[in-house]
Amino acid sequence: MKYTKLPNTDIKVSKICLGTMTWGEQNTEAEGHEQIEYALDQGVNFLDTAEMYSVPAKPETQGSTEKIIGSWLKKSKKREDIVLASKVAGPAEMVSHVRENMGFGKEAINDAIDKSLKRLNTDYLDLYQLHWPERNTNFFGKRGYKHQEDEEWQDNFKSVLENLQELVKAGKVRHVGLSNETAFGLSRFLEESRLHDLPKMITVQNPYSLLNRKDEIGLTEVLHRENVGLLPYSPLGMGTLSGKHLNGIVENTRLSLFPQYKRYSGEIAVEATKAYKEVAVKHELSMTQMALAFVNQQPFVTSNIIGATKMNQLKENIASIDLQLSDEVLEDIEKVHEKYPNPAP
Repeated sequence: MKYTKLPNTDIKVSKICLGTMTWGEQNTEAEGHEQIEYALDQGVNFLDTAEMYSVPAKPETQGSTEKIIGSWLKKSKKREDIVLASKVAGPAEMVSHVRENMGFGKEAINDAIDKSLKRLNTDYLDLYQLHWPERNTNFFGKRGYKHQEDEEWQDNFKSVLENLQELVKAGKVRHVGLSNETAFGLSRFLEESRLHDLPKMITVQNPYSLLNRKDEIGLTEVLHRENVGLLPYSPLGMGTLSGKHLNGIVENTRLSLFPQYKRYSGEIAVEATKAYKEVAVKHELSMTQMALAFVNQQPFVTSNIIGATKMNQLKENIASIDLQLSDEVLEDIEKVHEKYPNPAP
C-alpha cells in the first residue's frame, strides 16, 4: 500500500480509501466486516461513510452503514487502527427522514454528529464532511451552474465553520472537509477560515473518474495552491468503467437494482467507456485497474475512495495501487478525453 497524509495534518492515510455506502443495502453486516478486515490486511487504514447511508437513501436503511462499522469497531477494538470519516447531510427532500432539523445550523450539526458517533461506537471522527452544499449549485450530475435569482439561501460560510469549530473544541471531530463542492464554495470557506481563525477545510470529496474530470477545470488549482486534498468518489463510475455494462446492464448490480442512477450510462458516456476499454485492451491492462490507477496517480488526490459489493471486486480495486500507468497509456487516455470530455458530470 502507498500512503500520504491528510493535508495540514500528521494523519497518515492509505492512498486507497474503503467506501461503504452499499453496506446495509447491497451488503450485509458480515460482508461489511469481511471487507474491513481484508482492506486492513492490505494496508488500507481509511474508511469513509455518511449518516444518510446506505444508498439509495430511504428511512428503512438510514444509518445502517454507520451501524455496521460501529459493530465492527465494538467487536474488533481497533479504533486506533483506522482513520474514520463521515458526512453530515445537507438539506434535500430525499433525506428529509434523516433528522427533523436538516442542514448545517448549530442544532442540526450537533444532532447529526451525536447520532453518528453513537451508531459508530466511537467518541470522535478523524474527518467530518459536509455532504453537499446548502445553496443551489452544480453537483449530483449537473455539469454547469445555473443561477437562481429568487434563491433564499444566505451566505453562511462563517457560521457553518463556527458550528464545526465547536465540534473540534469538544473533541468530537479532529478535522473538517467538504463534499460535492465547487471552487467557489471551497474558496469561501478558506477565506472565512483565514479571516476568523476557524477550522480549515482540508479535503473535498467529489466525483472524479475517466468519465468525469470537470474539477480539473477550476477546482484543482485551488486544491494545489491552498493545500487541500481531493477524495474522489465513484472512480469507476458506479462500475461502468469496469466495462461490465457495455453489452447491457448486468443483473443484480447497482445500475439494474436502482435504475434512477443514470449518471454514468448516457449515450456519450457509453461511447467513452468503449474507447477507454480499447485503451486497456491495447496495453493489456485490466480496465478496472487502469481507471483506478489513473485516479491514484493524480497529484491532487489524497486518497481514492473505492467501493465493492463482492470480495473479488474489492481485491482487484485495492490491487490497483500497484499499477503505474506509463506515459503511452496516459497519452491514449488523453486522446479519448479530448474526444469525449466529461460525459458524466
